[in-house]
Amino acid sequence: MTIKVLIADDQAMIRGGLRLILEDQPDISVVAEAADGVEAVELARRLRPDVCLVDIRMPRLDGLDVTRALAGPQVADPLRVIVVTTFDLDEYVYGALRGGAAGFILKGASPALLVEAVRAAHGGEALISPSVTLRLLGHLASGAAPRRPAESPLSERELDVVRAIARGRTNQEIAAELFISLSTVKSHLSGVQAKLGLRNRVEIAAWAWENRIVESS
Repeated sequence: MTIKVLIADDQAMIRGGLRLILEDQPDISVVAEAADGVEAVELARRLRPDVCLVDIRMPRLDGLDVTRALAGPQVADPLRVIVVTTFDLDEYVYGALRGGAAGFILKGASPALLVEAVRAAHGGEALISPSVTLRLLGHLASGAAPRRPAESPLSERELDVVRAIARGRTNQEIAAELFISLSTVKSHLSGVQAKLGLRNRVEIAAWAWENRIVESS
C-alpha cells in the first residue's frame, strides 16, 4: 500500500527536498504541496492524504493552527499530521502535541528518521525527534522528581507502558522491553486511553510529561 503524503512549507526548496527524500521510497508518494497554511488545510481536506508534513512557520495560517484544524480534539475524522520545523522550542512541541500531531521532526533530522516518522504516523504510531524527547525529559527532570499522580487511575503496568510511549517507543519495542505480547501492549493502550479520555499515543505522551511520571534516566 502506498502512503500518500502532503507537504506544507512556504519554501519551495524545502518542499522539493522533502519530496525527493520521500519519493525515493517505494511505498511513499507525495500527492500535493502547499505553500501556506490555508492552502494546506484546503488540500488536506479535499485529498485526504495518509500523512501531512506541516512546517511550523507559514503565511496566513501557521503549522500549529493547521495541525489543530486537521487533527485537533474537535475534528471528527482527524488526519495524521507530522510537524516539521527548524525550531525545537518547548512551546512548539507542546502546541503540536496538544493540537493532535502524530510526530514532531526537526528539519535537521536524517532522511531515514523522516521516512520512519511518516511510516509510523501511517501505522498509528508516533515518532518525535530524539533530541526533542531528551529536551522534554530534561526540562521535567529539572523540576520536581518524577512521581505517580495521586489521582491516576492507571495500574503499575499501564504506567510502565505510558512511560515507554513518552520516550517514543513503538508497540514492538514496548513488548520487548516489558516482556509482554504485542496484543497485551495494545490492550494496555486501549485501557489507558479509555481511563484518561485520550485519543492517541501522542496525547498519552503529553499526559506523561505534564504529570511528571517519566523518569529522566
